[in-house]
Amino acid sequence: MKKPGASGYAWFAAFAIFGALSVGLAARAGKFLLVDAPRPSDVILVLAGETDQRPRRALELLAQGYGRRVVINVPAAAKVYEFSQVELARKYIQDLPQAALVSVCATEGLSTKDESKDAEKCLEREAAKSVLIVTSDYHTRRALDIFRRELPGREYSVAAARDDSQFGTRWWRHRQWAKTFVDEWLRLIWWKAVDQWR
Repeated sequence: MKKPGASGYAWFAAFAIFGALSVGLAARAGKFLLVDAPRPSDVILVLAGETDQRPRRALELLAQGYGRRVVINVPAAAKVYEFSQVELARKYIQDLPQAALVSVCATEGLSTKDESKDAEKCLEREAAKSVLIVTSDYHTRRALDIFRRELPGREYSVAAARDDSQFGTRWWRHRQWAKTFVDEWLRLIWWKAVDQWR
C-alpha cells in the first residue's frame, strides 16, 4: 500500500485548518449579528415587524431615561383580520401609562431600507437629532448600518429586543434559531453587496 507523500499530508493539514477556522467563524457568526449599545437619544424608534418584545424594550428604555419620546413604526397596509395594524397600535398606545410620550409612524416600505425613508418624516416631526433604534437582536447590526447610510446627519445607536423563541447567538441549538440566522445573514450580505449601492 502506497503511503501518502508530503503533498498529501500538506493538503490534509490545510483542509483540517480550514475546517477548524470555518467552525470557529460559524460559532461566532451569531454574535456578530447582535449589537446592543443604546445611548441616550432624542427619540426611541421601534422598527416595524415584531410587535411584542420591541415595544416592550422601547418602553423600558424610555423609563430608564434613554429618550424623551417613543415612535413606533407600523406597516400602513397590514391587517389583522378586519383591523389595520395602525388601528391596533394606536389602541395599544392609548392604554399605556406613557401614552402621551408614544406615537405611531405609518410606514409603506417592506424592507428596512424603505422603512428608514418612511420613518424620516416622523423623525423630522420630532426634531430628532439623535435616534435610538429598537429592533430584534438578530436585526440590530444591519438596521443600524442601514439607518446610518440612508439617513445621515443624525446620531444613531441601537438596542436589542430579545426573543428566545426566534433567535439565540448559539444558533445551531434550535431549528428556528438556525432559520433566523441563515435568513438574516443572507439579508446582511445582500445589503452589503448590492442594496446599499443602489
